[in-house]
Amino acid sequence: MSSIAYDLSKIKAFILDMDGVISCTISPLGADGNPMRTVNVKDGYAMQHAVKHGYIVAILSGGRSQAMELRAKQLGLQYVFMGARHKMDNLKELMEETGLKPEEICYIGDDLPDVPVMEAVGLAVAPADAVPEAKEAAQYISQCYGGHGVVRDVIEQTMRCRGDWGTEVAFGW
Repeated sequence: MSSIAYDLSKIKAFILDMDGVISCTISPLGADGNPMRTVNVKDGYAMQHAVKHGYIVAILSGGRSQAMELRAKQLGLQYVFMGARHKMDNLKELMEETGLKPEEICYIGDDLPDVPVMEAVGLAVAPADAVPEAKEAAQYISQCYGGHGVVRDVIEQTMRCRGDWGTEVAFGW
């Protein structure tokens, strides 16, 4: 049984912010001044598992990261929007390209730029350490922090609800 108060059978897509959702909010800086993001392998496992079951998984981020773009490709993510200044434009583009309806989308965001997207989709989720505005826009606030399992929490609950979790397709990366 899910702790998310939403009809999870409607969800066909997971759209994820990068910083503060896929990666944690603390990033060491590399010698070139760019942040070095960490990722949670259990979040990655859930993302690739969802892709293998036909869900759309996308990254929609104001940040830029070649490493994260490579990670997304390795996991089979179909859509990656980096450097997004107006996330709603990218959301509309994704919806037009895929035919997704708002109620079929779960968006996980943690900060102010995420709020308009959170208000436009069917299921808005915030990690436990999100800013108050993102938590207010969320229908579900995970007990997990960004970069520490929030993605796995939401994808697993959704896939369990639909009977997709833990099937043999999940056993290999």
